[in-house]
Amino acid sequence: MDGVALRVSSHRKVNTSVNKSDLVQLVANEAGLTHKEATEAIDSLTEAIKKSLKNGDRVSLVGFGSWEVKKRAQRNGVNPQTGDKIKIPARKVPKFNPGKELREIAN
Repeated sequence: MDGVALRVSSHRKVNTSVNKSDLVQLVANEAGLTHKEATEAIDSLTEAIKKSLKNGDRVSLVGFGSWEVKKRAQRNGVNPQTGDKIKIPARKVPKFNPGKELREIAN
């Protein structure tokens, strides 16, 4: 895990990803929590975001970003296996918009 923490905080680009277990460990270390407490905190956060989106609410964490549900209109598409034209039905999708600080970190 220490290798992941070092790679995540490093300025050089490395092809790596942080999964939930890695994130739990990072949060536990950063906040001085036990593994169980950090897991409960992350689970509570993700559940709160999901419930809010399900209720049609927008979730915003200043500096980090915001989540909201957007409507996608019906559109035409092509089945890549057959080449047949198909209609893709309208649906709602969650959308994340990064905040200014997060965008700056990514660049």
